[in-house]
Amino acid sequence: MVANCWNRSGNTGSSSNCINFLEETFTILKNKKIGLFRADSGFCTSTILDYIESKGISYVMSCKLYARLQSEIYGIGNWVAIGEGLWISEITHKQGDWKRARRIVVIKQNEEIRPRATGKKLKTLFSSIDIADDKVYNTRYHAFVTDQSLPATEIWSQYKRRGDAENRIKELKEDFGVEGFCMDDFCATETAMRFIMVAYNLMSLFRHLTLQTQPTPRLSTLKFNCFAVGSWIHKSADGPFLKMSVPLKRRQWYDSLFNFIENTKLPLSLTGGS
Repeated sequence: MVANCWNRSGNTGSSSNCINFLEETFTILKNKKIGLFRADSGFCTSTILDYIESKGISYVMSCKLYARLQSEIYGIGNWVAIGEGLWISEITHKQGDWKRARRIVVIKQNEEIRPRATGKKLKTLFSSIDIADDKVYNTRYHAFVTDQSLPATEIWSQYKRRGDAENRIKELKEDFGVEGFCMDDFCATETAMRFIMVAYNLMSLFRHLTLQTQPTPRLSTLKFNCFAVGSWIHKSADGPFLKMSVPLKRRQWYDSLFNFIENTKLPLSLTGGS
């Protein structure tokens, strides 16, 4: 579910005013425990790192590969193979304006063996090195900063799971139309965007309470599976009935769906109030 969102102009930096956004988000979450903070390299600044650490929240963030960090990565000699054309290592590094050194987990991928490898090459720094050096010309690198003591492979796995957020963003854009509108007034645009988030969260509750499947189906899938069903209201002495034109092979699934809804006890916040 979407806990918070701001509408900002396209020329705003990722980390700009991020602390105020996080303060508002934590206020919304109230007493809920935050197990992990994940963010891409646009948020990897000394200010944000210090703030997250002051809250006692574990984190893993992608690092920007500045020149000094690239130089240290180039000098790593103790790589551990964790797959074909895939290695992992870690260092302690103090980036730019950081107040102290932090743990950095580094991933190295050979793009000849793994042609879809993402990350950054180091050749911009070491162009004078012999072209046969695969550290520069055939390899891509990712770096992640963390305060956790978990194994390096688990830190990488933690960050990779952040990728599912991209699926949610894609669904918001394509199924809920979050990028298909623009009002004349900035505040009106943000209001429309927030109402879209409300609709998205309502659908998320529906999926959580009824379907309980993995992977989570998108709205476009739900339209055909649950909503795009020929139905009509039939009135009788016992009252109105909803009749649905459901194929025989799907009736058992629908029966279980409605039985689950009937027996589900919603949280008080969803059942009470005016």
